[in-house]
Amino acid sequence: MNTNILIIEDETAIQSILSELLTDAGYNIEVASDGLEGITKFRKKPFSLVLLDIMMPKIDGYTVCEMIRQESNVPIIMLTALDEEEAQVKAFELQVDDYITKPFSVRLVLMRVEAVLRRAKDRNNQKITTNLVYENIRLNRESHSVFVGGNPISLTHTEYGILELFMLHPDRVFTRDNLLNEVWGYDFAGEEKTVNIHIMNLRRKLDTDLIETIRGVGYRLGKEN
Repeated sequence: MNTNILIIEDETAIQSILSELLTDAGYNIEVASDGLEGITKFRKKPFSLVLLDIMMPKIDGYTVCEMIRQESNVPIIMLTALDEEEAQVKAFELQVDDYITKPFSVRLVLMRVEAVLRRAKDRNNQKITTNLVYENIRLNRESHSVFVGGNPISLTHTEYGILELFMLHPDRVFTRDNLLNEVWGYDFAGEEKTVNIHIMNLRRKLDTDLIETIRGVGYRLGKEN
């Protein structure tokens, strides 16, 4: 397996835990102890995934994320002690692909890493030329591009996956568990808030109310009857 993962984390104990976990799983690991070192290492070689803390010396994780997103669409997982909804919303607005709070389960981290990498690989391997169109939204499954009213918009891997699923099955209601299984690749209790935040950001980027909340059930792409 030739998959490079960059860990940007200032706590040495967590560095060691993550490095050992992911090395044992067959990944090639690079570690940075602060934001400045992290962005420097990121620019020196290609990475398949970045694990990123928020509260770090020199450059904080939010700023590092912004800098990476100016250069790359590489999957990013935030791994932080900040569990407030505002922190998660800000992270997803910066186009991270997942968000894990400390303290964490190493099994959970590995599962989430594998799920994010699998989604990215599936997107890159698709050779489907079909355009999916719904109202003023167009999604090209070959270029992984999305247009609203003819204007391109930028989505994370996860947001793209949610929209693609909705557009493949318009008017179908998806529960949050459905979305976790279909898009995230796992079913993990307590992740409903993560789904909600992604839906909120997707609505904002699409500038549409076509993603409807079905109270007590989930979401669907469609117009209210």
